[in-house]
Amino acid sequence: MHDRPWWLTTALSGALMVVFGAFGAHVLANELTPRAMAAFETGVRYQAWHTLAMLGVLAWRATVPLPGQRLVLALWAGGMLLFCGSLYGLTLSGQSWLGPITPLGGLLLILGWLALAIAVLRARPGA
Repeated sequence: MHDRPWWLTTALSGALMVVFGAFGAHVLANELTPRAMAAFETGVRYQAWHTLAMLGVLAWRATVPLPGQRLVLALWAGGMLLFCGSLYGLTLSGQSWLGPITPLGGLLLILGWLALAIAVLRARPGA
């Protein structure tokens, strides 16, 4: 299967996103402060959007493989790991050292979107 590791990464991200969303709604909702719950939900939301975006790039890549698409996937995967993962970790453990990791993950997510724009601009018309 073409891009099997990326499909697997995306599928696992989707599964984890549902697990974390359900965990937040059913277990953490009454345990966390409103601010902590909002941070946790932000992690789930960003993971959801970027998992869907990865599916879109993978579908596009299946029909029109272009340079830069794998970079987009790598940046988004790393961004979700750092951004969403640090929010989950901060919320669940209270470890404040995770705080500075969150913006680094956000930067990777932004760079992924910019890499997508560059891949589109470099693609031949009709690709």
